[in-house]
Amino acid sequence: MRYVAAYLLAVLGGKDTPANADLEKILSSVGIEVDAERLTKVIKELAGKSIEELIKQGREKLSSMPVGGGGAVAAADAAPAAAAGGDKKEAKKEEKKEESESEDDDMGFALFE
Repeated sequence: MRYVAAYLLAVLGGKDTPANADLEKILSSVGIEVDAERLTKVIKELAGKSIEELIKQGREKLSSMPVGGGGAVAAADAAPAAAAGGDKKEAKKEEKKEESESEDDDMGFALFE
């Protein structure tokens, strides 16, 4: 995803066909190490394609995906979990606290990871 984002930034910056060096410069400016193999693959996949057309196709695909629903399944899963007792709830709360502390380490700026 970070390589695609860098590619889009390069195109928005005026490069119609960004090269590896262009994307490496963008990524290194924010402290991201570049995997040359992945970078080359992204550039090959996007070469000669219109970014506007790719975005349009992506939106069409997303619009055909079902959204929401699954509420009955979630409610059915929650009922047995609630009957299991309070021990699991306490464990989940502790896990959530640990996750939130680790997220604060990067102060929420992990844009490409």
